[in-house]
Amino acid sequence: MDTVIVQLPDTGGGPRAAPRLLRMGPDDSADFGRGAPGRPVAIPLPDQGVSRRAGELTAASDYWRLSNFSRSATYVVENLEGAGEHLKVAPGRLGAPVPFEFSRVVLPSLGGGCHFKVFAPQHAYLDRAQAGPPGEHTVSPFALDATAKYFLVLVALCEPRLRGTSAAVPGVGDVVERLRGGPGAAGPSRSAVNYHIDYLAESKLRLRPEGSEGGAGPLRKREELVDLALRFDLVREEHLALLPARRVGRPAGAG
Repeated sequence: MDTVIVQLPDTGGGPRAAPRLLRMGPDDSADFGRGAPGRPVAIPLPDQGVSRRAGELTAASDYWRLSNFSRSATYVVENLEGAGEHLKVAPGRLGAPVPFEFSRVVLPSLGGGCHFKVFAPQHAYLDRAQAGPPGEHTVSPFALDATAKYFLVLVALCEPRLRGTSAAVPGVGDVVERLRGGPGAAGPSRSAVNYHIDYLAESKLRLRPEGSEGGAGPLRKREELVDLALRFDLVREEHLALLPARRVGRPAGAG
């Protein structure tokens, strides 16, 4: 099972090019940097300001560790779900644990913008209501974080069925509109919603891959996500409170 997924830096494949992913299991390691002739790195960062072998990340059970091989440069790991939350990995630091589920590793560079993303989708959350004998805790096979943006997308997909107003699963455009925070407030883009749907399907709820036997196309993928989330009570009525208040249209002729 993949415990860490690295989204490799864009190499100019065009706006429609699918992200290149490096999937890692427990104890797998991947080095990053410029690389050297005959000695490529798993995560290439082609910037002259980055060391040839700048560092290494190692996957653990539900997190990952970062090693900084630089003698002078500090690396920053940003929490993409946090409001500016980040940690610094000092020069020479080995095996610094990173607890974030969505991370961006940023390195000092000449061109600027030298970074790559790391996802740890197997974060586990204990059911606090669960009681049992002492020993190893039992955790949910669906490790969902109700504070994450992907969960908000899942709630928006499930909303019509939870409210009993429609059996139809919202489209991507419907979700974009539903998650707008109010008049003039920016919501997620279509690409962001599509990304979260793919992340839920592939890494969180682990639907059958698109293109495999019985795999889901875009519409069927959304339907399967909703079916699974509601069948196992992963999304419940109380989660609807996480959605923005519905916007009320101005009456015709109001000035």
